[in-house]
Amino acid sequence: MQMFSLEGQVALVTGASRGLGKAIAGAFAEAGARVILAARDGHKLADVSKSIRDRGGQAEIEVFDLADEDAVVAAIGRINQRHGVPHILVNNAAAMPRMPFLDSSLADWDEAQRTNLRAPYLLCREVARGMIERNQGGRIINITSYAGLVGRDNIQAYAASKAGLAGLTRSLACELGPHGITVNNISPGLFMTDLSVSLRTTPVVMDKYRGLIALARPGEPHEIAGAALFLASSAGSYVTGTTIDVDGGIANTMPVRYDGPDPRRHLFPKKT
Repeated sequence: MQMFSLEGQVALVTGASRGLGKAIAGAFAEAGARVILAARDGHKLADVSKSIRDRGGQAEIEVFDLADEDAVVAAIGRINQRHGVPHILVNNAAAMPRMPFLDSSLADWDEAQRTNLRAPYLLCREVARGMIERNQGGRIINITSYAGLVGRDNIQAYAASKAGLAGLTRSLACELGPHGITVNNISPGLFMTDLSVSLRTTPVVMDKYRGLIALARPGEPHEIAGAALFLASSAGSYVTGTTIDVDGGIANTMPVRYDGPDPRRHLFPKKT
């Protein structure tokens, strides 16, 4: 199992206060990495950091606005000074405005693009600069979504931003590859996280989704950790520019098994 070890590595994980980011950060810490937990909510990050340390891991927090250029530059500078350039970057933080397209606003659109695409761009740029200067390679993992592949109604801004992030990943893999930096996507499906709470608490919606997912159930956050650990470790050293679907098969089966309008429509009554 030595090829999956992250001993001596520094990993920066965004959106680490909950859900998938929390699970990924915990797995990295168990593999020996010093994990830097990043988000805007310092209280939640502190709880996650304490939980990791209580289990014998190394974790600390960095609170900043991930989409603010000056804040990103300053935060990466602080991390570099304390621990050196991160060996691993995971862009996981996400925003998902939900509403019918004709009821959406430019503010909704901008929120998704700012968090889901602008922030990863800034973080990739600043971390990659340090990785190149150190000349020891690195790992960048972007969390995209099956919605960026197959599309879902009522989350058009989110789907567009995740499709854009997948494109950014492929481009960066080409440009950063000569420096030994791998850049990959993990594309989750429906997971039991805060982003999906409105779906999970509506039985008719969950019944529909179970019919669309090959494994017939949502994923649990810990089930994404293995793919992230693979891509972050030496086990994934020759994998770049690709996407690992961790979605229970929904991206593969939905085009075949989808047989009607998304039942989420009833969650959004028409405005009068």
